[in-house]
Amino acid sequence: MSDKLLRTENLIAGYGKHIIVQEMDFSVNPGEIVTLIGANGAGKSTLLKTISAQLAPLAGIVYIHEKTGISERELAKIMSVVLTVRIEPELMTCEDVVSSGRYPYTGRLGILSEHDRQKVAEAMEMTHVGELRDKAFSQLSDGQRQRVMLARAVCQEPEILVLDEPTSFLDMKHKLELLMLIRRLAKEKHIGVIVSLHELELAERVSDRILCIRNGKIDRTGTPEEIFKDDYIRKLYQISSGSYHPITGAELEAVKETPEIFVIGGGSAGIPVYRRLQRQGIPFACGVLHENDIEYPIASALASEVIAEKAFESISEIQFQKASALLRNCRSVICACTEFGTMNQKNFELMKLAKASGQLITEKIPTCIQ
Repeated sequence: MSDKLLRTENLIAGYGKHIIVQEMDFSVNPGEIVTLIGANGAGKSTLLKTISAQLAPLAGIVYIHEKTGISERELAKIMSVVLTVRIEPELMTCEDVVSSGRYPYTGRLGILSEHDRQKVAEAMEMTHVGELRDKAFSQLSDGQRQRVMLARAVCQEPEILVLDEPTSFLDMKHKLELLMLIRRLAKEKHIGVIVSLHELELAERVSDRILCIRNGKIDRTGTPEEIFKDDYIRKLYQISSGSYHPITGAELEAVKETPEIFVIGGGSAGIPVYRRLQRQGIPFACGVLHENDIEYPIASALASEVIAEKAFESISEIQFQKASALLRNCRSVICACTEFGTMNQKNFELMKLAKASGQLITEKIPTCIQ
C-alpha cells in the first residue's frame, strides 16, 4: 500500500471556466518538504487552494491517503492550511485564534479540554508567540499574524501542512525560525509539507524536493541540487536583465563599458566594492580571481572584464601580465585584499604596481568614488 500522504492525478484547477493549472501529477510523502517555486501568476496559490479543498478541482483527482471524498471535518484533522488570505476575526485574542485549530477535535459546542489547551500552549511556545497570548489579533503586525496563524496550524496536529508564502511578512530572524520549525515538524513528526516560496535561497536550503511551476504546468521537479544550477532559474523566471547564480543568488545588471576602475579582490573582500561600483554606474575590471573563489561568480556578473586563474593554482605570470595591462588602462585601482599568500602573491605585486604609478586610490572600500 502506498505511503503517500497526498497525491494528485491529472489535476486541473482554476476559477469557473478559467484554467490556471493543468496536468498536475505530484505527491507528498511523510517527513518530506515539497516547495513550489515559479513566477507570479504561474499558478502556485491556485494549486495550493485546490489540494487543500479551498477550491474544487475543474478536473482530475486529489487523493489523501489514497482516498477521495474525505469530509471537511476529517480533512481538518489531517491537513492544516496557512494561506495568504488576510483574516479579520472580530474581538479574538491570539490565543482564541490559535485555539480554533483544535475545533476538529472538540464536540459541537467547541469546548476545549485540558489536553486541547495544552496543545494550544505548546504550539504558541513552539512558534514564539506566547507573549502575544492576550493581545487582540486585529492589533498585530503582518509578521506577527503570520506566526499566530502558523501556531494555529501546528496545534491542529496535522499530517499534512500547506503553506502559501509563509515567510512573506517575516523579518530575517523569524524567517529562519519558521524554516527550522518546518524542518523539525517534517523530520520529528513525519509531517508532509507543501510550501510555496519566493525566496529561492530559502527554498534551496529547506526543501527535500522542488516543484517548478511555469505557465500553469510542472516544468521540472527534483532535488534542490538538481534544480538550482545552470541557467534553469533564468528560464523559469524569464530573467532578461541582471543575472542569477545558484550559489550567490541574484545580481543587478552590469555596467558593460570600458573599465575605469581596476579592483584587486579575492576571498569575498571585493564583493562590497563590486556592488558599490555597480550602484554608482562605474564600469570596472577585476582580478586576479581564482575560479573557485566565492566572489568569482559575482565579479563575472558585475564586472566589464575579469582576469581569472584556475582553481587551486598559484596566479601565473600570464594572468598577471593580462591583469597588469588592464590595470594600466584604468584611471584608478582599489585593493580590497588585506592578506596575501602563496596563491595570490601576484595580486600583491599588482597592488605595488598601482601604488608606484599613483593609481592606487585606497586599500579600503571607498564611501564614494569620484
